[in-house]
Amino acid sequence: MTNYTAQAETFAQKHGVKLSFIGDPEYKIHFAGDKTERYVFKCRLTRAGKSYTFDFGQSIKSGAEEPTLYDVLTCLQKYDVGDFENFCSDFGYDTDSRTAERTYKAVCKEFAAVERLFSDIIEELQEIQ
Repeated sequence: MTNYTAQAETFAQKHGVKLSFIGDPEYKIHFAGDKTERYVFKCRLTRAGKSYTFDFGQSIKSGAEEPTLYDVLTCLQKYDVGDFENFCSDFGYDTDSRTAERTYKAVCKEFAAVERLFSDIIEELQEIQ
């Protein structure tokens, strides 16, 4: 077990976090602008009677291998990105872009779910690197 994996596993054990997979992964385009398909897993994180279900696009190199808890936790949106204009400025999007608006809404939705699940321990979640 690597130090990275151990960080995630320790966090999960300490706080009762469980990762499960729903169904089989799909092989498809996951991110807007992708030109290559990848395996996409339907994941569910649960903690303290709450859950968050989402799609996780596995790295192309890892193929159909299930993502680890570390992979999933480190890819979550753990910081508030602010308003749309700040988001576009920080990430290089044009404020007139529909893609930017869809991406912004998706990031905000994910952060809200992460905050709901981990609000009392979000600083500790942010430390998993």
